[in-house]
Amino acid sequence: MTGKSVFIVGPGFIGWNILDLLVAEGYQVSGLVRRKEHGAGIEKSGAQAIFGSLDDRELITQHTASSDIVFHTATADHLPSAEAILDGVCVRAAAGMSTIYIHTSGTGVLDDGALGTYAGDQIYSDSDVAAIDALPEAQPHRFVDLPIATAGRELGKKAKIAIMIPPEIYGWNETHGRLSIQIPTIARFALANGWAGHVGAGLSVESQIHVKDLARAYVVLLHALEKSDDTAWLYENPYFFCENGREFSWKEVAENVAESLVKAGRLPKVDVRPFERSHWEQLFGDETGNTLGLNSRSRAVRLREMGWAPREKSIWESWEQDELPALLQEWDARLEEKRKSTYVPVGA
Repeated sequence: MTGKSVFIVGPGFIGWNILDLLVAEGYQVSGLVRRKEHGAGIEKSGAQAIFGSLDDRELITQHTASSDIVFHTATADHLPSAEAILDGVCVRAAAGMSTIYIHTSGTGVLDDGALGTYAGDQIYSDSDVAAIDALPEAQPHRFVDLPIATAGRELGKKAKIAIMIPPEIYGWNETHGRLSIQIPTIARFALANGWAGHVGAGLSVESQIHVKDLARAYVVLLHALEKSDDTAWLYENPYFFCENGREFSWKEVAENVAESLVKAGRLPKVDVRPFERSHWEQLFGDETGNTLGLNSRSRAVRLREMGWAPREKSIWESWEQDELPALLQEWDARLEEKRKSTYVPVGA
């Protein structure tokens, strides 16, 4: 039993899986949540629910200042909450207490603007910090990553700050009942429109990771940081990719989604087409091109050197066995609710 205190900002799809692993190891875990229902689930998992939002800066700083370890897994693009954590880390540093802070970014930072038109040949390794540092400041997530990396260098031995950069995350934890984002969104579009789509020609390629493999990676990284007395290696390179050695094209995603829906009896035939710009509002709005049309190829060299290895289901095993059944159950429930809300009795 470690007895160390852990504060997780956003224990949702990623963070809840980390929370389960840490509770099982004896860490004293708390998590920032917005909804009472979510809080009840977190407490059932053995952690303390702290109610608030990412904009509650003082609250986040306060709980960071009283925690040995902090994870931010809510979003890669909310700078104020990351700054609030850094404020708490600085409070601890001033009092002579060290903090481990692991922030979550994403390989959207590697986006080359392909919009599905080609398969990129550049593969980034987290052992090559020069290549990551050379990414333009305007790249997705960099406006949050860079201040965190700078803080790590400035704090030096007073804190251990790392940035996890996962690719496309898939997978299912039946206890939590939470779906991933991109592939289920493409599937919902297909259910609503009768065909599955991709951005441009769908040729862009992305790495992938199961959410449970990712959660274990955070814990492996945490243990490595706990054991290390030297921080120079970390502030020289705070970045960690996490992927399972497999990749997909976005056209492959559309094809597999369509085929699985045909097999489930939800589509009459496999119909795959490029999305028109007018379809983007049904997907990710203006961010659809970047979200579903990017080349984002990464290699997790550093985690593997720490002993981590992926072991969960492949992306399409997980999709057909776990995520698709859950999505269809959710879809049918929404249709039934809509039917009930629009039903008008005869004679009314």
